[in-house]
Amino acid sequence: MKNITKGSILISEPFLKDPNFNRSVVLICEHETNQGSFGLILNQTSNLNLDDVLEENIYPDVPLYVGGPVQHNTLHYVHRRPDIIDGGITLMEGVTWGGNFQQVKSLLNNGVLSPKDIRCFIGYSGWEDDQLDNELKKDSWIVSSTTSDVIFDTPPENFWRTILKEMGGSFKVLANYPSDPSLN
Repeated sequence: MKNITKGSILISEPFLKDPNFNRSVVLICEHETNQGSFGLILNQTSNLNLDDVLEENIYPDVPLYVGGPVQHNTLHYVHRRPDIIDGGITLMEGVTWGGNFQQVKSLLNNGVLSPKDIRCFIGYSGWEDDQLDNELKKDSWIVSSTTSDVIFDTPPENFWRTILKEMGGSFKVLANYPSDPSLN
């Protein structure tokens, strides 16, 4: 079993029955043994933009993703601009989680921060102590890594398939597995 660290990518196996994680790609933001895990689903879109959940308008439109099934009343974000956004936690090269949100809003409105450099999420994916480790033992998830370019530049509808194809070998075969094999 591959070790999980912040910045790891979890790819749901194609047979995972949980509708919250069907063909999901999750970016792990926190993972501590005996303390649980926190992540954000990178490829689950919503029909909302950032200014739909804020009291002020944000221009240009910044799409909101569904980070997971937990606490949809919370807002989270990852970005690739730590040079202009203070704070935040580096998850991997080119990917920072959080930071000064007042700066984010101002930089978006002033056109300094592009919507292509940030992903905003409502809710998150959370696991209690050892829950994720147990799911990994049952092969519910494939642990991998990727680049910031893949995270920010891959269209959500292609994300799951793109990551598996990148991994090559038997994973490339999984990438082409139909959502419903009975329809073949």
